Amino acid sequence: MTSPAVGTPLVDWSAAAQIAGRVARPGPLASRDELAELVAGLRTAASDAVPHVLRVTRMAPVALPGSAAAPGGVASEEAAELSQVFVVDRPRWARANTEVMASLTDGVADALTGKDDKPVSATTALVGAAQVGAVLAALSSRVLGQFDPYSAAGGSGLSAAGGSGLGAAGGGADSAAPPGRLLLVAPNVLQLERDLDLVPADFRLWVCLHEQTHALQFAAAPWLAGHLRARAHDLLVGLSESSRHLADARLREKVATAGRVVVRAVRGEGGGVAEGLLTPDQKAVLEEVSGVMALLEGHADVMMDAVGRRTVPTVRRIRAQFEARRDGQGSSTLDSVLRRFLGMDAKLAQYRDGAAFVRAVERQVGRDGLNAVWTSPGTLPSAREIAEPGAWVRRVHG
Repeated sequence: MTSPAVGTPLVDWSAAAQIAGRVARPGPLASRDELAELVAGLRTAASDAVPHVLRVTRMAPVALPGSAAAPGGVASEEAAELSQVFVVDRPRWARANTEVMASLTDGVADALTGKDDKPVSATTALVGAAQVGAVLAALSSRVLGQFDPYSAAGGSGLSAAGGSGLGAAGGGADSAAPPGRLLLVAPNVLQLERDLDLVPADFRLWVCLHEQTHALQFAAAPWLAGHLRARAHDLLVGLSESSRHLADARLREKVATAGRVVVRAVRGEGGGVAEGLLTPDQKAVLEEVSGVMALLEGHADVMMDAVGRRTVPTVRRIRAQFEARRDGQGSSTLDSVLRRFLGMDAKLAQYRDGAAFVRAVERQVGRDGLNAVWTSPGTLPSAREIAEPGAWVRRVHG
């Protein structure tokens, strides 16, 4: 038997991006002037958010090579550029996320084929593309912003569209650029601020405060992206192996397993479809990653509100409206099922569990004490510690 080609992807990522772009729902109607103002407003908000995030978190990014730095190797507030900002539409968001997924799954196919000498076929890669494309299309209308620490900013072509139209970048990629990119999905921001009747400038800044906090998390802990990438790789290899075993099973077993997974997702049992395919060891890795993600999301959620009404005058109204939206008030049954199927309810639980952890730790050791979480992988909270913040304080602070 001949050996498979090295570097065969599990998914045809180019096809996945095309499928997602074609299937994604169009954004709200807006005039050319409205779109130009929206893009400019989001760029301004992303820039304005940085000093507020640095102040309220009491964190600082580790200086990048060639960047201005304060003593001790920490970038000064004036020189801090936490991310490269890209204002995108839904298809471009989907394309960017195929790049994130391709980066995170790099080497997964080789790890699998190296064990049993079964190469990934073109048909399998296209089937994967259809599945990924459909999920990204569904998510593309729901995401307001996203910080991506895994993909090279210059690799997506996102900066190719100049001017003020959607897809224009906040800056060009170069060798001195920060590694992360911040994606702001303009049509979704516009849709939500209209639906909730929010003050546009306040809402856009509020969204950017959350995303720039994520950028700061990775800039202040440069080891974090590599740590999460390694754990995600282990999880993906295990999940792919489970999927391949399922592919070799009889039709009855495939249908029964798929049925159990979907029923659990629709009932809200577990974190989504993928979790239903995991072994106990893989679930342990997933719990570890979920604990970190709860920290990241909860920390950003707390900090975006901590700036106060001087910075975002309508912050309390935005939060109240946003929480009602998260709880699904006014959502259709189909929308609720889709949220569970995609694991979005588990994502929302991460925000709330993580925020509760952050607030509880701050009550015990203050914000500077909380910031010990960014020291090393060993100081990150486990999923159990997210639920029991006192256990993390005792372990880290004694």
